[in-house]
Parts: sequence; structure tokens; C-alpha cells
Amino acid sequence: MSVQEIEVVVVGGGQAGIAVSEHLNERRVPHVVLERNRVAERWRSERWDSLVTNGPVWHDRFPGLEFTGLGPEDFASKEQVADYLAAYAEKIGAPIRCGVEVTSVRRHTGRRGFRVRTSDGDFDARYVVAATGPFQRPAVPPIIPEEAGLVQIHSSAYRNPAQLPEGAVLVVGSGSSGVQIADELRAAGRRVHLSVGPHDRPPRRYRGHDFVWWLGVLGKWEASSPPQGAEHVTIAVSGAHGGRTVDFRTLADRGITLVGRTESFDAGTLRFAPDLRDNIARGDANYLSLLDEADAYVERNGLDLPEEPEARILGDDPESVTDPVLELDLAAAGITSVLWATGFTADYGWLQVDAFDADGRPRHQRGVSSEPGVYFMGLPWQSRRGSSFLWGAWHDAKYVADQISIQRGYMEHNDSNPRPSHTRARIQE
Repeated sequence: MSVQEIEVVVVGGGQAGIAVSEHLNERRVPHVVLERNRVAERWRSERWDSLVTNGPVWHDRFPGLEFTGLGPEDFASKEQVADYLAAYAEKIGAPIRCGVEVTSVRRHTGRRGFRVRTSDGDFDARYVVAATGPFQRPAVPPIIPEEAGLVQIHSSAYRNPAQLPEGAVLVVGSGSSGVQIADELRAAGRRVHLSVGPHDRPPRRYRGHDFVWWLGVLGKWEASSPPQGAEHVTIAVSGAHGGRTVDFRTLADRGITLVGRTESFDAGTLRFAPDLRDNIARGDANYLSLLDEADAYVERNGLDLPEEPEARILGDDPESVTDPVLELDLAAAGITSVLWATGFTADYGWLQVDAFDADGRPRHQRGVSSEPGVYFMGLPWQSRRGSSFLWGAWHDAKYVADQISIQRGYMEHNDSNPRPSHTRARIQE
């Protein structure tokens, strides 16, 4: 099979790959987007059935297309997001080839560019954009061994309560996924324990505006790096049921038993860190600080927004916080399933270039890799806090496409510049 030559190979046909394709099209850069499954496949097959976006559609979209059939304050379902991305790819004429898996990328020796090996033949590309995003390999802590006899699944494999065997469920993780799944299981009649770690807890709405609006006007989406020590802190926010502020006290009142971080397992007993009260308190502090900043913004700018003093009323701590469970006999508690809502790790085994640190994390500046000619797209905090959202990926992609265009300009100048003569003058004796 002959080798196909192309200027840019974009690996991944999700929101990151589609966004960078739009900007490459605008700059008339020849490229191809290679997707091993369907467009936006992870939205379709690696999310639970009832999932909706965490941001309203007026905010969480690309600039060039609105969601069909949804009001601006609505939250799109996973299928609506996947359909939206497929429609956007068609709208911009993204050159996507589905069903093509990239198996390796290696730099050429002695000449520019990379050899991209795929399930559909090889490509020679001047530039490569890794747009596979952050949700590549489910991260499951090696705490409970398989021989414990429990059903253990990651949130990416969870679909609905009927998927799990009868019995109680332990959900590990207090970010958006863990909170929403735990509440869904409770509503389905399951007894649920929720393991709560450090988290941020913004209000869903305050004084008439969604929290995404507040983070925007307060400049928080533009933060270039997470606060010191908060690199792995999750955000407990939900668009489920029309959007509600996540309140762990309310979850406890509904029957969910809260526990601290899951630490260890031995002989059928799980042990939890004694940090539940502190984690709840820090989440409250984060919540209240955003209300303070919002109130100050309203006063400073003379805005006529309705006051909402009841938003500051926090209920009493539930018994699971005041008298925390530090050890749990899983059999005695009737727990038959453990659901790990513990995030993901990256998997760049196919990208065999010098672009990673000792821990396998991409070395980059706003997506521009330490390996010349390689770019990353779709990373959390790629350039700002908002990089993980659709609109954030769109803006990051514009920068990456600009950098590719700049490098192409340098190389075009080199190719068009006559080479100097290196003939050696003879010395007459």
C-alpha cells in the first residue's frame, strides 16, 4: 500500500479534533482527521444513559452553531452533544476518516515530518496534532483486589442502575460523575455509600445567573493554572434535573451515606480517611467565597440582580459527617458493587516522540509540544481553566492552528530561498 502524503494529521475526531480542523480549514492547511470509531464516540458509548452537560448550551458550544431544539439555559444530553459535534463536523467540512486507528507516530530520520502508521495504511505528515483528549484510560486505584468478589466498574462503563447486581453500591469519587451517579442509584432504590474527597462546589445558579456566567465575568475561566495544591481537585456540579447546586448534606438527607476518601482494603473491610468533615468544609468555603465575589461584583458594577440571602444558609451536618464511618465491612453492609468515578489517565503509547515528561505527561506550552511539529489538543488546563469545555477547546484550537501556520510560513520561506553556493575558491599561487 502506498504512503499518503499530507501536511497535517489530526488524531481524534471528538471536540478537540473537530475544533482544530475548523481552524486549519480557515487557514487552508491540508489535513486529515483520523478517528478510530465514530465522530464523538466517547460521548455515545463511554457515558451513562442519563448524562447531561454540566454547562448550559448558551455557554457550552462552538461559536458557529447552536444546539437544535434546546433553550439557552438547557443542558444537552450525551446523544445531543454527539449529534451536535457530528453536525458541526459536517458544517465545516472537516476531512474526517472514521474507522481508522493510529498505531504509531515516529519522526523521520534525516528529513522533515513524521511517519504515521494506521489501520488504513501509512501517512507522511509534516505536523501531527494529538487530539485524543484527556479521557483515554480509566483510572481505577488498585485498592480492592478482584478476588474480593465484588463487581467493580469505572464510571465510563456505567450505563444505568439495572446494569449492577442487586445490593448496595459504594461510589468512589465526589466530582460531577460520582455525585450524579450516586444520586441516580439512590433514586432507583439502591442503598448508596459515597466516598467524598477534596472538591470545589460552586452554586448552580446565583442571583439569576448560572455559575458559568459568574466564572466568566469574574475572570476565573481565564486562570492559566489551578491553585497550588488543587491540581487534582474535582468540581461537584451537575446539570441533571434541570441543574441543581450539589449539596452533600442534601444527598445525606436523601439516604446516601457519606464517607471519607477510600484508603485501603483488607479481609472484606474498607477503610476510609478521617477527612470527610474537612472535605465538606472546604467545599462549603469554596461555595461561599464565590458568593462573596459575586456580591462584590454586583455592587461594584451597580447591577440590578435579585438578592439571594437564602443561598448562604447551610444545613446541619448529617450523622455521617459528625460521626464518620472509618471502617466498613462490605458484606455486612450488603455492598455488592463498587463504582469508581476516579477520572482518567492519558495513553499516548502510539505517539513515539520526545514530547513527554518522566511521568508520561505531555510537555507543552498551550498545546505546542517540546517535540517540534507535534501539537496537543483537548488537554485540561491546556491554556486556561475553560479548556475542558467545548468553547475552551475551540479557542485552544485556534492558537494551535496559528502556530502550525507560523511554522509552515518559515518552511515555505526556506523552500523558496535559493541555496547559497558553497564552491571553494581556488588560491592562485
